[in-house]
Amino acid sequence: MKISVIGAGNVGATAADAMACRRIGSEIVLLDIKQGFAEGKALDMMQTATLNGFNTKIIGTTGDYSKTANSDVVVITSGIPRKPGMTREELIGINAGIVKDVTMNVLKHSPNAVIIIVSNPMDTMTYLSLKSSGLPKNRIIGMGGILDSARFKCYLSLALNCSSNDVDGMVIGGHGDTTMIPLISKASYNGVSVSAFANNDILKQVAADTMVGGATLTGLLGTSAWYAPGAAIASLVDSVINDQKRLFPCCVYLNGEYGQSDICLGVPVVVGKNGWEKIIELELNEYEKSAFAKSADAVRNMNSVL
Repeated sequence: MKISVIGAGNVGATAADAMACRRIGSEIVLLDIKQGFAEGKALDMMQTATLNGFNTKIIGTTGDYSKTANSDVVVITSGIPRKPGMTREELIGINAGIVKDVTMNVLKHSPNAVIIIVSNPMDTMTYLSLKSSGLPKNRIIGMGGILDSARFKCYLSLALNCSSNDVDGMVIGGHGDTTMIPLISKASYNGVSVSAFANNDILKQVAADTMVGGATLTGLLGTSAWYAPGAAIASLVDSVINDQKRLFPCCVYLNGEYGQSDICLGVPVVVGKNGWEKIIELELNEYEKSAFAKSADAVRNMNSVL
């Protein structure tokens, strides 16, 4: 199985490395517009194969989309990263043109690929990719909710002083500091509601920390994070390539679900070889319903710029 990653920056390269180390796919193509950049990253990763015990072939190329031909999954990370003080919304003017161009080039060589959008603002870029490509809606997936949920579970485990692997939680809505919705009401510690272990003030702080999780890291690092995004991409690709039917919160096209239509927004979906295969409609409380509607309004405002 073949995977192409468009954009060899921190996020794209880390995703490729994570997929190789987890032996996801037989071939990974890393493409970038900077001369020699993807080739260098790919060669560096290939030199870890005997050390990390993988046989995945990693190829780098400068702008040659023919090398991506017949990809089963294409991950688009292209675009400028968010800088300190910059919102995801401010990225739209630059990244929209990049993502549209990349999508068209990818489909010339891999018309049957499942496309995963990582570029920000992710909800709007997912919508743009879907509308400009004309692909069936199930083959365009925005990755953000998996990353936001991983951060949510991290903050929950720190607040509860427990193993992160014993905590479950999900973030839905837009992939933005003010649009995401950490579902505290459904978060659990080994099947028990987190409200049994932490008071409301602590859980509100967990939700608040989650919502600014990306901005917090951007402030600390001076650019967008890459380890957790790379791991989130690898997990999503794994579910497609190996038809795992995993339940992930992903940005997908809604047509009446959750009371929304003609918008790409984060909701729980089953992911398999055909892309996203089923939307799961959760029973939301009144606060969560209202927050989801507000999130949709904010994303539509961004989409209107397109």
